[in-house]
Amino acid sequence: MTNHWIDIANSDAILIIGSNVAETHPIACKWIGKAQDRGAPVIHVDPRFTRTSAKADIHCALRPGTDIAFMGGLIRYAIEQNLISREYLAAYTNAPYLVHPKFAFTDGLFSGFNQATGRYDQATWTFQAGPDGQPLTDPTLQHPQSVFQHLKRHYARYTPEMVAAVTGIPKETFLKAAKAFCATGAPGKAGTILYAMGTTHHTVGSQNVRSHAVLQLLLGNIGIAGGGINALRGHANVQGSTDFGLLYGSLPGYLALPRQQDHPTLASYLEKETPKAGFWANKPKFFVSLLKAWWGDKAARENDFCYDYLPKASGDCSYLAMFEAMLARKLRGLIVIGQNPAVSGANLGMERKALGQLDWLVVRDLFPTETASFWSAPGVDPAAIKTEVFLLPASTYLEKEGSVTNSGRWIQWRYRVTEPLGAARSDGWFINNLVLRLKRLYVGSLQPKDRPILDLHWGYGEDRPDVDRIAREVNGYYWVDRKQVRNFTALKDDGSTACGNWIMSGFYFEENRAKSRKAEPEGIGANLGWGYAWPLNRRILYNRASARPNGDPWNPDRVVLRWDPAAAQWVGNDIPDFRADLAPTAPGGGNPFIMRADGKGALFSPLVEGPFPEHYEPFESPVRNLLSTVQRNPLVRLNPADWNRLGDATQFPIVATTYRLAEHHHATTRYLTWLVEMMPNMFVEMGRELAEEKGIKNGDVCTILSARGQIRAVACVTDRLKPFAINGRKIHQIGLPWHWGFVGISRGDSANLLTPHVGDANTQIPEFKAFLCDVRRGG
Repeated sequence: MTNHWIDIANSDAILIIGSNVAETHPIACKWIGKAQDRGAPVIHVDPRFTRTSAKADIHCALRPGTDIAFMGGLIRYAIEQNLISREYLAAYTNAPYLVHPKFAFTDGLFSGFNQATGRYDQATWTFQAGPDGQPLTDPTLQHPQSVFQHLKRHYARYTPEMVAAVTGIPKETFLKAAKAFCATGAPGKAGTILYAMGTTHHTVGSQNVRSHAVLQLLLGNIGIAGGGINALRGHANVQGSTDFGLLYGSLPGYLALPRQQDHPTLASYLEKETPKAGFWANKPKFFVSLLKAWWGDKAARENDFCYDYLPKASGDCSYLAMFEAMLARKLRGLIVIGQNPAVSGANLGMERKALGQLDWLVVRDLFPTETASFWSAPGVDPAAIKTEVFLLPASTYLEKEGSVTNSGRWIQWRYRVTEPLGAARSDGWFINNLVLRLKRLYVGSLQPKDRPILDLHWGYGEDRPDVDRIAREVNGYYWVDRKQVRNFTALKDDGSTACGNWIMSGFYFEENRAKSRKAEPEGIGANLGWGYAWPLNRRILYNRASARPNGDPWNPDRVVLRWDPAAAQWVGNDIPDFRADLAPTAPGGGNPFIMRADGKGALFSPLVEGPFPEHYEPFESPVRNLLSTVQRNPLVRLNPADWNRLGDATQFPIVATTYRLAEHHHATTRYLTWLVEMMPNMFVEMGRELAEEKGIKNGDVCTILSARGQIRAVACVTDRLKPFAINGRKIHQIGLPWHWGFVGISRGDSANLLTPHVGDANTQIPEFKAFLCDVRRGG
């Protein structure tokens, strides 16, 4: 989140898209309700009418996979109705920048597309520069080559009529939503966007999120109280896990994982990955301090701080590619901690088959899972499986101590309530003991390949690791005297400091501030004494943008920060996301977006498939693209043929989407009898009109088929789903919860046996939320 949960209460309008927050984050609805009590309209954009829709003031039922068409319509509406924040745009974004004169967009493709390679040459996706090398600008935003004018032309096609034709949202409903949310572009108003995996689980998932950023920058809704782009994480520590390098392309603190071809040496990594300006110019300090934390005394300037020990990526290391490598026997072993890919992965038939090609598999979980039991799945002959499986019992969150980081980046400490039952152990115990035993096995080895393990700096104690020592290392310390650094501004690139995660540095200087519990009864809900938010306890990112260029707040009633000339300081209700003594008129004093080299919010930003979000149809779609002749994202990686069975609308005419339930989340909940009683069976949700066409009644067992496989589910016939009117055609949809599997008290077919093995062009996250299928009565 750029903001945080409590801050939602400050919003004047709330746009929820790609999330069923009332179902998946019910406690968070408290803050949405507080905003509604103040008169803030809630707009819910979702294919289904859900518990969130019931709470919302406006429900926009859009066809799965058409988010950019909807967002593009909002962008056009804000511009055409002159509801944008021009002062904010001119001062804080790259809207005034003049784009390369040969940059163009023609019929679904940006300039530079190579049909042979399926990739873009981004040479024209740049800015015109003056003699000083800085971008040429037009503060009036009228120059035809300015980013703003390019943006305006790009979204001119996204008319209310086009939005209705592509998404299925009635024109009148769209205009009602546009009017309500775009009104937050007025000075002193704030609108927030809440999203989750309904936004990201698409072949254009990254561009879906980018479209949110474009709209919020146009309206001046970034950096202010009640604004922002706020990702709703699936549970308490999803944010924390990504902060610590769970993403396949990241190291802790979102430092890029080195790639063998591009970064063979430390010098080459730092040169290519460190920008000349912006806060990322400090990357060498963060990176070298991380290497020092990992290899300690062995990490010295003379050996590039053990950079050679760090594994380098080669090829595609994404989730989808990992399973392709398993099936091809290129990957021989797998450790699964707190995951259940045999239920949650795409095209499960192939993923379960891939697990059977491993030599060994380790699964740590609270209960037996489908991943640990893949060899006993329906239709599988256990005698044909050679994989050796180790199922290790894990402890619950009540049985271990440590920090969790919520969606709002707040680090909070949890205490152990009781000891784990039986042989169950925490994940920290497992990792600690695994490393200690590996180090003992390598003792005496003279082979260079064993040095990364032998030289690993590992001092967390025996058996159960000391979480306080871990926390102190995460914060960072001076190597010689082991004193804690105050925060990441003290980190050095000379090996004198060690830090396990630079973004969290500052949470444990003199005391563990994750344990702090001081609430604020008044103010804007920042609660600076409750836990610790990275970075540097800032509750709202980019908060320089909460004030006008001269330092006065946009909204005097909801002050985040303001410039105090007498004190020569920024003061207010938050920690400045920049130097606190940097005057508004000083060089860089008007650059809120400090992680970008130019300090400006990027309306124009080169992702792999384009600098502006553009609507493309999902990988499987029942209709042609109405906005261009380019049917699907041209940069999507088509995986090996066995994985990539493409469904045809003549055979599979129904659009399907998957979703979560409040009552279930993987194997754990399917072992809890009271939750099983509430949601006992796998079901398929369908509208009454589709059910009548198929001769299906509520409670009937049905078969659902896609190009990848088929499943059985109980029919839930409801008014919550309606067919879409798409360019004069009627398109039916169904909804499938994805939690079920073949182990546990409640068993059922997994919806992901149907989903395609294809991912977003930038992240490779699978397209779970829009694919084609058919439904038949009977099992």
